[in-house]
Amino acid sequence: MMTPSEAGEAGRARYTHRLRVSSTAGVALLAEWDRCRWIWNECVAKSKATHLHNKTTLGKRTCGPAQLDRMLTEARERTPWLREGASVPQQQVIRDFGRSRAKAHKDIRERLPQRQRAGMPKWKKKREALPTLNYTRRGFRLRDDRLHLAGGIVLTVVWSRDLPAEPSSVRVYQDSVGHWYCSFGATRSRSIQVGMARGEEEFGLSP
Repeated sequence: MMTPSEAGEAGRARYTHRLRVSSTAGVALLAEWDRCRWIWNECVAKSKATHLHNKTTLGKRTCGPAQLDRMLTEARERTPWLREGASVPQQQVIRDFGRSRAKAHKDIRERLPQRQRAGMPKWKKKREALPTLNYTRRGFRLRDDRLHLAGGIVLTVVWSRDLPAEPSSVRVYQDSVGHWYCSFGATRSRSIQVGMARGEEEFGLSP
């Protein structure tokens, strides 16, 4: 299923398919999500601490991509639990948080009405936030109708249509009733057929 509403730059769209997830893969996905949710909440904590520091002292601190990348690197070095997970989705959490925070600051600078502002990123609570994992091209590959994610997670894709081009990203997420889906980001203008080709297209995978 193509979702034009999620289309980004011109010529790009997301293509969503159901996933068949084994019990082992399901446990692994939820473990990855626990790590990513923890990292997001660490970003929120750092953002709040930076804001408080800048309000109460003369010295100004920043909470940009460089600071958040360093925070993730240090957290992985000292926390074996984080190192057990793939680095790609964790890095994407940093990128997503940075974009969300930057949008909130932009809305404030432009003095948008309160109801139109995106708002600062908030805590993701375990019982409220649905699992969502984002992978760039180096974090997944397609082979034999299956989606192989960094970290050794293998999922079966229920292909409803071919992809129009090599996907550059994939989002794996769970809905409120427990079903899993994958959403591929791909360029619509190309005619390369993948997915149903059953392994003819394979993409690089990083640990």
